[in-house]
Amino acid sequence: MTRETLTEKAPSGLAHETIARSTTAVGSVAVVGLGYVGLPLAILAGERGFWVRGFDVDTRKIESLRARRAPFLSKEETAQFKKSRMHIGDNDALLVDADIYLICVPTPVNENHEPDLGPLIEASKRIGPYVRKGALVIIESTVDPGACERVALPIIERDSGLTAEKDFLFAHCPERINPGDSVWDVRTIPRVVGGSGEKSLNAAVAFYQSILDGPIKPMGSIREAEAVKMVENAFRDVNIAFVNELAMSFAKGGLDIVNVIEGASTKPFAFMPHFPGCGVGGHCIPVDPYYLIRYGHENGFEHRFLAMAREINNGMPHYTVDLLEQELEERGAELNGATVALLGLAYKRDVPDLRESPALTIRSALEMRGAIIRTFDPFVPGESTHTSLESVFDGADAAIIATDHSLFRTLAPEQFQRYGISVVIDGRNCLDKLAFAESPVTYRGIGH
Repeated sequence: MTRETLTEKAPSGLAHETIARSTTAVGSVAVVGLGYVGLPLAILAGERGFWVRGFDVDTRKIESLRARRAPFLSKEETAQFKKSRMHIGDNDALLVDADIYLICVPTPVNENHEPDLGPLIEASKRIGPYVRKGALVIIESTVDPGACERVALPIIERDSGLTAEKDFLFAHCPERINPGDSVWDVRTIPRVVGGSGEKSLNAAVAFYQSILDGPIKPMGSIREAEAVKMVENAFRDVNIAFVNELAMSFAKGGLDIVNVIEGASTKPFAFMPHFPGCGVGGHCIPVDPYYLIRYGHENGFEHRFLAMAREINNGMPHYTVDLLEQELEERGAELNGATVALLGLAYKRDVPDLRESPALTIRSALEMRGAIIRTFDPFVPGESTHTSLESVFDGADAAIIATDHSLFRTLAPEQFQRYGISVVIDGRNCLDKLAFAESPVTYRGIGH
């Protein structure tokens, strides 16, 4: 979108002035939080003509980013990042007088699965003193309905001495990112936006239209935009929990859940396939339902369905280790003292992302049961104990596939047999089950 067309679409008054100024060559965007969400967005904004400043409190990350190193970026993003003139640091000077502020900090849960808005609070305190009249502040961090206006906005208004919608603009556009996806990336994924008022909403929509290729849907309020993110991830969590429970049930009755799901998928309407596995990872699906659960609790409602889904999915790494223990016992062996090759540490295929990865829980469960663990993940070599399939297999008694990296999906029974591996637990159902039928290697998937 050109500056001229953006100016024509922007509303009159404050929002018009903000967007028109911000889309010139000297318009500035300050991105707070340079992780999986903030950095790709910052790179894209710079590519689309904004003067971008990137702020993060992680000094080690800053050193790497200043050297234009970020292993989680795609090839295209990496190439653009190397050409980027973005200023990066932890100095508050980067936050002074920006036209647009994008808060992209994580919103995790603690060890008790309680939402932690600490990073959002700190980010709001950081930018508050520097927000000036006419600025646009957008929260991209995932939060429960009401949190932006209940938590972030009062801090920014207090520290800036300004009022939203009257003096500055305030909006929420919940992040959507799918690491490793070459089709749906930060440019193309549709987005939803909510604003504190009409001016804020129109300004935020116009900003995203200027940098994204995907459609933008205006919502009726910030709370609605917040709820969208909660619902879409809770939907996936519930459906994954459903098929995980079916997988455990069907395994006892001798049914193959994967074949059943593929059969159900032949229905051309009213069915959406989800598949079982050794656990749910990433920063969205295993986290966001807890925000929705808390939201319900604070409003006098208990989400039993969501809580049960979380319980089922949290239990899948332990179920996976149970399968290994059972199969070893069938062979007269014990898990205690056995050497196990754990293939994959990242939560998702072909990405270096360890956030909430079920592989880490599997590793801990194996340790608790006395297994000797070897790990190999080609995408996170710094976290692996071995650097190749050959070295991780050599001397192993059994193997668990926790991540379906492309390298692992091609494995055949002969490769395990060659190293004396007697049991393979396929936590992602990514291997050819039938290929193991005539092999001395025992194969077990998750309901498959």
